[in-house]
Parts: sequence; structure tokens; C-alpha cells
Amino acid sequence: MPIHQPQQRPAAASSESLGVQQAEAALVEHYPRLVRLAYVVLPPSLGRHRRVLTAHGAVQRALPVTRTAPARMAQVPAQSRRSPEAGQAEAPANAPYASMRLRVLRTALAYERRPRWWPGRLPAPAALRPTLPVVWGLRLFPRAGGVDELALDRALSEVPAAVRAAFALQLLDGLPETAVRALLAEAGVDDPAGAVRRAARLGRPDRAAAHVLLRSGEFDPCTVQTRPSDLLRRRHRVRAAALAAALCVVAGTLAVAAGNDVRNEAPGAGVTVPALDPAALLRTAAEQWADTSRIDFTAWPVRGDRRSDGELLGRALRAWSEPPGNVQVSTTPGTVDVPPAQPPRLLFAGEVDGAAVVLFHDGGVRIVRYAEPLAGGGGAALDFARTDDADVTTGAAVVVSRTGEKARFLLAPWISETTTRDLLAPDTPGRPLEVGPDGITAPVERPAAGGGCDAWPVLQLRSSERIVENHAFLVTDLGDLAPAHLTYTPKPGRGAPARQPREATGPEALLAWARTACSLRALSGSGVRAVNNWAFAEQRLPEGGASAEWLCTRADTWRGPGRVLVQFLQPAASPTAPAAVVADRNDTALCSRFGQHILAGTHWKAASGRWYVLAAGSRAVNRIEATGQVRGAAGGPTLAVRAPRDASVELTARLREGGTLAAVR
Repeated sequence: MPIHQPQQRPAAASSESLGVQQAEAALVEHYPRLVRLAYVVLPPSLGRHRRVLTAHGAVQRALPVTRTAPARMAQVPAQSRRSPEAGQAEAPANAPYASMRLRVLRTALAYERRPRWWPGRLPAPAALRPTLPVVWGLRLFPRAGGVDELALDRALSEVPAAVRAAFALQLLDGLPETAVRALLAEAGVDDPAGAVRRAARLGRPDRAAAHVLLRSGEFDPCTVQTRPSDLLRRRHRVRAAALAAALCVVAGTLAVAAGNDVRNEAPGAGVTVPALDPAALLRTAAEQWADTSRIDFTAWPVRGDRRSDGELLGRALRAWSEPPGNVQVSTTPGTVDVPPAQPPRLLFAGEVDGAAVVLFHDGGVRIVRYAEPLAGGGGAALDFARTDDADVTTGAAVVVSRTGEKARFLLAPWISETTTRDLLAPDTPGRPLEVGPDGITAPVERPAAGGGCDAWPVLQLRSSERIVENHAFLVTDLGDLAPAHLTYTPKPGRGAPARQPREATGPEALLAWARTACSLRALSGSGVRAVNNWAFAEQRLPEGGASAEWLCTRADTWRGPGRVLVQFLQPAASPTAPAAVVADRNDTALCSRFGQHILAGTHWKAASGRWYVLAAGSRAVNRIEATGQVRGAAGGPTLAVRAPRDASVELTARLREGGTLAAVR
């Protein structure tokens, strides 16, 4: 549904209105560009509906009301024109547009600024102002994008508004860094240079592709889709308002009748808290997932044969609010177990493996699982896990039951094909997995938590053709409610641009995971969202010429921090011979888009019995040096030098674009 642009008014002859007319003409001519800029800069926490309306409001309120606009225009930094072939948009270079852009930028940035005295949990004061346009009864959101658009949107949500503004000004308007810094300073940004530096890291290495993504429908608030707002919640609000009005009337009547004696009366019966009322639970329509731009847990329909059991749902909500002593509570790291602030979304309520299970989704942040035994005197279980910013793959399944060495999953409605395979059998095709009509899978073998590692079962899922994503992907149970998504980044090609993570379903990816699957045991129960195997280097070994591979296994958690395992894959007779873990680092950006350079080393014994120090770096490394008890150097991304088995060696690398890099340990 295209949102219509404001119509240009007829030009007036008076010179006093000339500045306003010029600004209005610039607004009308460049309205889509200005609204897109505001939409990118506004905080993602507003939600897509409010961001769309707020972006239009910010542009429409930018029109000046006096003729002083031309004087102000002269202070705006001049724009430069860049060729669109270089990945930049050719921006308009007139002063009225520049003035309007500055006003829009100031308004959008204000939504993320809080005064020092402002409570941290509340939105910025600007976000509380009522703005036009206003839409009642409908939700607006831009058209859905693909995996790349979602990845860029998530990357933008993780940086401040000033960085988003710098990124948009460079890619949408084609401004050079000097002009962006000046414009941000004019808009009141505290550290314009820092914002520009951080923006330069977004969209790397292919900035031209990032420019195309930023101009896609995912970031276009002028062409939107509409859906009705939550009809059940709206009905409850109307009823609640009517009930509140009736209570006020009754209370006023009783107050007049009872007079001062009311002070001595005992308090009346309590009222059910709306967030803990089973009747107020949010329920998504069955087919909404196929016609929405937000493919996550909010698109899951409610399922299960006890979804209308008010008593079960009431017990689950009360246990969530105040867990009795016989309820066992567990949380993944970084997850809070506080009661819901508003009615949660019901995903499932039914009987699974001898227990009544209820799944809630709370405000886009948490999945909550309640399970009580159907027979016996055992206590219930209450599990909390973070799932913020879930997507097609990380929101594809939830564990509903674990019994012994097996687990059952509730699958997302967009999963059209389900198989299971063993990562330690890369040449064995997947086996079909039965899925019930309510979306629950047959029991699936769980990976061994400790001891031996003879198999590593994973789910291979395929998304439906009814949504943008239509591909197969792997997820594995690491002990949390949401399984972890497994991906693979192939080794860099000669002269080719840096590779991007891809689904771990191809032969090369499966062979790499066959050597590293058992290292996933170290990640169990740590709230892992996704794990990527990055083949960052290949090295020719001394004394024979065989090749070894270096992998960086990065686990990203739902709460943000990541863990990195650097693994060395030397030639082996078995395709499942475990790799050697040579480095382990917690809470690091290494091997992510914010940490694209890495250097690692290890001691290695040749067939002759001689020991060497081996080192390898990522594609930007052009020299490696070894110091300490052994000294040596090599041009390029790999190094091999003779050294005693226990020699203490310090490894450093130089990068092609300048700078040095220390080895990860």
C-alpha cells in the first residue's frame, strides 16, 4: 500500500513566502528519500508500525513556518555527487533539500536521546510526542526482504542512531565522510567522527551490495503493507474501558451513600491482573505467517489440543507470576524470570510425553515453557529462554519435551520439510522425520552431553515457498529451548571478495562440521543462537606438502556476546577425526562482521618426528612474524618454522591495509 506524498501547493507571489515555498517544493520532490532516511535513523525499538508513522511525521513536521529558511540553508555543508556505479546514490545538491534533510535528521536523532535525569527504561521524550499521521485499527510495515536485508536491519539495530545516520547519508545521499561529519555535528551529534568510523564498518566488504539493500523495500516506509491490529486485544481494551467506567460510577455512588463510613470497610475482592488472565492471552491467526514481513515467534499460530483449557493456562500463568516451591525454574544466561508486564502470546498448550505443556512468547524477548506431569506427584517445570530478534531460522523450532536421550520439537508454521541427519556421517543423506498435525515432531536423538561423541544428530529443515525464504538449513539441540542455527563460511578464493556465511547443507560444509561437531559440547546450555564455521585459511604443511585447514567456530548468544574456538584440521584418515582446538576466547567480536581479522598458531609434529610452529591468518594478513624462543617470518597468511615442542613463541601479523594483529589464544 503506497503512502501518498503530500501535494504541492500553488506558488505564492509574495517574496515573504519564497523560502517556505522552496522548502515545500524540496519536501514534495524528495519526500520518499527523506522518509527513508528518517526510517533508518529512528530507533528499531519503536517497532515497524510506529517507525513508519514517525518517519512520515518527522518529514511532514520539518517544513519551516517562516521565511528564515534560506539564511539557515547557507550553513548546511555542501553535498558532493558520486557516481551510482561506485555504489553511491546521486543526491540532490540544492540548498532547500539540504535544509529539509538537516531538520529531518535532528528530529529522528532526538528519538534516541534521553536527558541525564530521564529514567533509562522509558523511551526518549521525543518518542512520547503525539505525531501525525495517525492510523487506527491497522498496522503498517514495509514489504518483507530476504536474509541479506534482515541481516542489515539487525546490524543497524545494534548501533546508535548517529551511526545509522552516517551510514544512510553515505549510501543514500552519496555524501563523503567530511560532509557527513559536518552534517552530524550540525544536527547535534556528540561524536560525529566516531559515528562515521563505525558506519564505515557496516555493510563491509561489499558496500555496493549494502547500498542496494538499503534502497530495497525492507527500508521503504512509503510502500507498506497493512494488517489489522490485534482484534482480541482491541476488544479487551474496549471492554476494560467500559468496565472501568462502570466501576467508577458504582464507586462514586457507593461513596456518596456510605459517606465517611467507607474508610472502615474491609477491602473488596481482588481483580485479576490482565497479564495473568488466560482470556487476555494473545493468539495469532493461523495463516498470518504467510502474509507478514515479520517472520519470527510473533507469527506462530496457537496450537495444541488444550489451547482452550483455561484452568491449565491459569496455572501456568500463576506459576510464572509466583512459582510455588515444587516448581523447578531454569533460565538460560541473560534471561530474566520476572512476570509478564502485558498479556503474553500463547504458542502451544497440549499433552506431550505424559506432561501438559504450555508455551508462551513474551513481548518479543522470551520463550517460556511450563510443563506439569499428567500423573504422579511430581512438581512442574518452568523454563525461560531469550529469543529476541529471532528470524526464519532461529525462530524455526522450540523444544517442547525432553525424555531420556530424545527430544521433541514444535516447528514453525513455515517449515515445509523436516529431516534428521548425523553430522558425523556427512555422506549419509537425511532421514524423513514425522511431524504431527499440531507441528510436533517425532522423538529425535539428542547429542551426547558428555563422554563419547559417536553421533551428533541435527534437524535439517526447509522453509515454505509461501514466504521469501525457500532453503534448507540445520539446527541442533544445545540444551536450550531454541535450537542453534548452524552455518558455514568457505575459505577465501584467490582474488575473490570475502565470503559470507551460508547454510551448512553443502558437501564442503558437512565435511567441516564432521570434524568439529563434537566441539559443540562446550557450548551446551549457554544460550547459543547460532554457530558458524569459518574456514579462514588453508596451509601447506612442511615435509610432504599435504594441506591443513584452519577454522574459526563462532557461537553467537541471544544476549549478544560470542565465543570463539579456533580449530586446526590436519590431514586425517577418517572424515570425522576431531579437529584440534588451538584457541578459546569468550566475549569477543572475533570471526564476526565486527572482527574480520584473525591470527592463530599451534605446535605441530611432522611424520619425521620434528616439531614446528604453524600459524595462519585471515585473508587480510600479508606477513606473520614469530618471536621469543624461536624467531622467524613469512610473507603471506601462513607461517611454518622449526621449533622445540614446548617453545614459547609470540606471533604477530601485519595487515594489508596497515595495522598489526596478535594471535588469539
